[in-house]
Amino acid sequence: MLVAIHQPHYLPWLRYFEKVARADVFILLDNVQFSKNGWQNRNNIKGPAGGVLLTVPVHAHLGQRLDSVAIDNDAPWRKKHWRTIHQHYARAKHFRQHAPFLEETYARPWKRLNELNAHLFQYLRAALGFDTQVFSASQLSVNGSATERLVNLVKAVGGTRYYTGAFALETYLEPKRFADAGIGVEIQNWQSPRYPQLHGDYLPDLSILDLLMNCGPEARAILCGAARQHGD
Repeated sequence: MLVAIHQPHYLPWLRYFEKVARADVFILLDNVQFSKNGWQNRNNIKGPAGGVLLTVPVHAHLGQRLDSVAIDNDAPWRKKHWRTIHQHYARAKHFRQHAPFLEETYARPWKRLNELNAHLFQYLRAALGFDTQVFSASQLSVNGSATERLVNLVKAVGGTRYYTGAFALETYLEPKRFADAGIGVEIQNWQSPRYPQLHGDYLPDLSILDLLMNCGPEARAILCGAARQHGD
């Protein structure tokens, strides 16, 4: 059983959902430390001038756990994000399919970042047609730090292999801990696929929203086909 683990992200990019597609079980690491200037509360869509960064403002301090991070609703971020998405994707082929959900989402007064990200994740996962089993780390009551925690999470769901990005392997991941636990490690060998986009030249590594807006029902095949093209 292949397991992937990742922190909740805001409107996650394609690489994130390729992990969801490949894994038998995907674990949302929803109770780790909030990362300032990371992707837990921001991501890029595409506009006429290139990437457009959408950031959810939050109240967070150094070392704060992600599950306690509150959204700063004094800033008019919901109106701004919906207006920006509408402006840049209204002419996209599949905009009308996803517009009602997005409009309703940005009309709601979200309190916690995790709640917003979970709501978006479930919709986007369903829109892509993925049936991967999903757990939250907070459900599993697993302890440990860094690699030890990842190993324990994989074991908690009965996993035999762990699917990870190359960056983790280069920075903090300790493969020996997985080997000692009898768990194999597979590296994500994937590149952002080319697909039809609005607004000029192709731009890789955007939010999955860009792929869904432009390609609709074909998004799943495009996303998963990229893995096959690069060695799967």
